[in-house]
Amino acid sequence: MAIVVVGLNHTTAPVAVRERLAFAEATLAESLAQFHHPAVEEVVILSTCNRVEFYLHTRNPESGVDCCIDFLAAFHNLPQAEFVSCLYQLHEAEAVRHLFQVASSLDSMVLGEPQILGQVKAAYLAARIAGRTGTILTQLFERALNVAKMVRSETSIGDHAISVSYAAVELAKKIFERLQERTALVLGAGETSELAARHLIRQGVPQVFVANRTPERAERLAQALGAKAIAWETFPEYLVQTDIVLSSTSAPHPIIQAALVQEVMRARKNRPMFFMDIAVPRDVEPAVNAFENVFLYDIDDLQHVVEANRRERQREALAAEDLIWREVHAFQQWLAARDAVPTIVVLRQRAETMRLAELDKALAKLGPLEARQRRIVETLTVGIVNKLLHAPTTNLKRSSCAGHGHDYVQLVRHLFELD
Repeated sequence: MAIVVVGLNHTTAPVAVRERLAFAEATLAESLAQFHHPAVEEVVILSTCNRVEFYLHTRNPESGVDCCIDFLAAFHNLPQAEFVSCLYQLHEAEAVRHLFQVASSLDSMVLGEPQILGQVKAAYLAARIAGRTGTILTQLFERALNVAKMVRSETSIGDHAISVSYAAVELAKKIFERLQERTALVLGAGETSELAARHLIRQGVPQVFVANRTPERAERLAQALGAKAIAWETFPEYLVQTDIVLSSTSAPHPIIQAALVQEVMRARKNRPMFFMDIAVPRDVEPAVNAFENVFLYDIDDLQHVVEANRRERQREALAAEDLIWREVHAFQQWLAARDAVPTIVVLRQRAETMRLAELDKALAKLGPLEARQRRIVETLTVGIVNKLLHAPTTNLKRSSCAGHGHDYVQLVRHLFELD
């Protein structure tokens, strides 16, 4: 059995590929239910704006990897040739380390951003609810969540926290000299949209409109921010008076088309307009970027903004990596010790069978005994077996934790003919 990761992220695949392979939250349960292969015991699917990853516990790593590729192609109706070159696969300790890095935001586009921890937790819980996790992945993800919390508490990786939404606002500041004179429209009322709206308000944007397909969510967010909620179907009308549009919905297709933007720019007399599309799939048609005084940035464009922040956090990231390696080693020790347990159980069962057989022979030869005498003889046999097995079982566990478990397990099984 092996732990395997198969996936792609913002460093291996452009947004045009990632958006076509993303699993919407509404379809995640369906995806988990459809993903089946005889060699795969457990699976968790992590899908965010910047990554799509399968975490597997499998009897056959090669078959598990092939199953993931086939599933991505079939589920999204996409030829393998269009994405297979973007995939990576990691095994055993490297797979464990990767998850710990992802949960701790060391593998994020914005180093140290906090949202990924919640996304990892949500993916794990979805798999648990679907019955797709067992002992190994449950332990792995529980440890990953704890490691992420340790990284944030024992290092300064989260100081001056910068998220994707904040990077979007930094871009807006480069487009407009004074945000205090601008109006913003936020499409979508999720966590990312809320963070972006808060950043805009802190930077001095005096008026923010909020639109969401669910009116109640728009109202709640608007009240929390001191913004104005508008009906979803009316948001195109507000584009004329809007300077900054930040869109982060879960729509499967673009909600802002080039033709609409062309009309808006004509009504605005060609005044500059900034679109930050941080949705995957994208909310804004890429063609709008060709219009004069229209500035469109998608989630991949954020990479340039976050590089400066990434450098500032590299020192803390090194300390976090040390912590992660320590926890990876601890998890590998747990796995190794767990591998030794079946052999120890069989060894003790074999010893117990022999003890009972020899005890019956001895009692038959001794003849009738009082209850007290019988207990003394039985206690004697139990004590002898326990003392004989104590050192072998203890050393077998120790050798497993030290990384030599496989050789010692095979030796014990050979010496005691456990197979």
